Amino acid sequence: MKRILLFVLTNVLVVTVLGIVASLLGVNRYLTPNGLNLGSLLGFALVMGFGGAIISLLISKPMAKWTSGVRLINQPQNQDEAWIVDTVRRLADKAQIGMPDVGIFEGEPNAFATGAFKNSALVAVSTGLLQGMTHDEIEAVIGHEIAHVANGDMVTMTLIQGVMNTFVVFLSRVIGYAIDSFLRKGDDRSGPGIGYMITTVILDIVLGFAASMVVAWFSRYREFRADAGSAQLLGRKQPMINALARLGGMAPGELPKSVAAFGIAGGIGKLFSTHPPIEERIAALQAQA
Repeated sequence: MKRILLFVLTNVLVVTVLGIVASLLGVNRYLTPNGLNLGSLLGFALVMGFGGAIISLLISKPMAKWTSGVRLINQPQNQDEAWIVDTVRRLADKAQIGMPDVGIFEGEPNAFATGAFKNSALVAVSTGLLQGMTHDEIEAVIGHEIAHVANGDMVTMTLIQGVMNTFVVFLSRVIGYAIDSFLRKGDDRSGPGIGYMITTVILDIVLGFAASMVVAWFSRYREFRADAGSAQLLGRKQPMINALARLGGMAPGELPKSVAAFGIAGGIGKLFSTHPPIEERIAALQAQA
């Protein structure tokens, strides 16, 4: 709940600061006669930046179950499933969070955690991971996902995404109106013109890519923390190092976009990758005291 309140407060502060800066620079006086009401735009940016991100967070668990085909282990059907549930429970207790839902999904080696709240999260592992790793390595991967939950990474990532969305929506429209006004000098027609529409679409795409780089950068930082968190939960770092080394020799399964940032591995392209290279993660763990 504290992180949700922080999320809301941060978005409100972002919009407030944007409004103050725009007023000090005289942007409001310049734009309003051309059809843009800054107050309405700030409200729109808040709704767009905050609304979509928070809805995605709240539906993240059911969406992950549906898109990944997760089968919840409500009643373990064999010794392996019983061991997975017991491992999640033990590590969750150690991390001082509520027992997450535990699930299995078909696919190549991977795992993820998701959910809006620490005490009602979901931890899921793939059949490929269970078949290709030792118990120590699987335990380390589960510890990594539990660390994501304990660190509140799902909410923090949503917070970052919401702030980025707010900036993209606000800046693209302010710049769009400024360019449109310049192109229509001497034109008495009111309302936005084609310059505004084209500029806004282009800037939504360009600034959206830039925002994605910021979100991906933070996601990579988060992975180092979760690796270290797993080592701390297990009391030793070697199982996590071994798990990462084994993942480096496998083809990690592709997760749905809604949970890709919370998997144990994955990502395309350095700037847009949600995960650092395996060798960098191993080096960071080896350097850890």
